[in-house]
Amino acid sequence: MVTLMLLVPCYLFIANRVAVGPVHAPELPWDRALPLQPIWALIYGALYMFLIVLPVIVVREEAHIRRTFWAYLAVWITAYICFLVYPTVAPRPREFVGDGFAVWGLRFLYDADPPYNCFPSLHVAHSFVSALTCYRLDRRLGHGALLCASLVAISTLFTKQHYIADVVAGIVLAFVAYRLILRGYPRRSVPELDRRLAPVLALAVLAVVGLGVVGFWIAYRLHGQA
Repeated sequence: MVTLMLLVPCYLFIANRVAVGPVHAPELPWDRALPLQPIWALIYGALYMFLIVLPVIVVREEAHIRRTFWAYLAVWITAYICFLVYPTVAPRPREFVGDGFAVWGLRFLYDADPPYNCFPSLHVAHSFVSALTCYRLDRRLGHGALLCASLVAISTLFTKQHYIADVVAGIVLAFVAYRLILRGYPRRSVPELDRRLAPVLALAVLAVVGLGVVGFWIAYRLHGQA
């Protein structure tokens, strides 16, 4: 976990580096047809947080934890290489109007995340790696997590954080990591107690994330009164 966290500053370093040079925009006609919908910023943030925390809570066997770690690391390093070799910029609008909680959340997202490092989408790749490692633990939980990951992928398009090509590349990257690393962990190695507890723990994580959204809404209300 510490090793993975040390990679976070590299994301910002690469973004600052590519910002001063030429960047690409792998736009397809379908990208232009998708409107900006700020409400998807809530899905982008909340479900992503749910998926990132979920394996930390439900994956308990050492061999499974180790494979999950290597899958995340492989995805992260591969994405960083792509960011340097093929720098891209997000399809964000120069400005947008509106008010309300969703618009405030989208502006917060834009301020917090630099508009670079888009191909492949790490947001999508991480979400699907999380879902797929949960799939090795319990198929029911895995199917639910894959649905959440799919919603996260869609959210990146309607928040104009990514192009369709970025999303597809992120999904492919996650499934390659699953095929090469995670699939080798046999389901029969999962203790029955862990399998039974996983859905319950997932609901607990979802509840905590929901409280986080409520806290974010309170922050929005306090900001509006300031």
